[in-house]
Amino acid sequence: MNTPDADGILAEQLLRLTRRVHRIQKRHMEANGVGITPAQSRLLRTLALYASPPRMADLAERLEVVPRAVTTLVDGLEAGGRVRRAPDPTNRRVIRIEMTDAGWRTLEELRRARRSAADDILAPLGPEQRETLGGLLSTLVDGMDATRPTARDEYARPPEDARSPSSTPAPAEHPEGCA
Repeated sequence: MNTPDADGILAEQLLRLTRRVHRIQKRHMEANGVGITPAQSRLLRTLALYASPPRMADLAERLEVVPRAVTTLVDGLEAGGRVRRAPDPTNRRVIRIEMTDAGWRTLEELRRARRSAADDILAPLGPEQRETLGGLLSTLVDGMDATRPTARDEYARPPEDARSPSSTPAPAEHPEGCA
């Protein structure tokens, strides 16, 4: 007689939940005409973490992808007016990626789509269950990689003077969320 593998069942439930969240978020994005891919969405969310415009190499490292993949994502976002390439004022060979006003608006639409998807997913849970789930998820997320900051739940534009390229971009400090 085989006994069920509790960790295997839990892992499958987590994967199913993740897929469901992505499907619901995608449906909300399509309904609101956001018009970007999940990978482009991730790049925008990551770009918002920087206090000043990063280099593409910085984005590639942060996203854990090859630089060529970032180039393709930036090309698509730039064509849609959501980001722009800007020369580094201290090194002409370096190109930095800046979020445009349209990019910030898209990021806000994405935030609303994510929030709506979360509302749909969490609808069956009562307040105490949500609090318990939040605590469990925080434990899991914090245990994954405590050295790597997580994405902001709320995206706020940096001050105008902080949006200009600098020679040493760094991810901004931010509250909980996920990249």
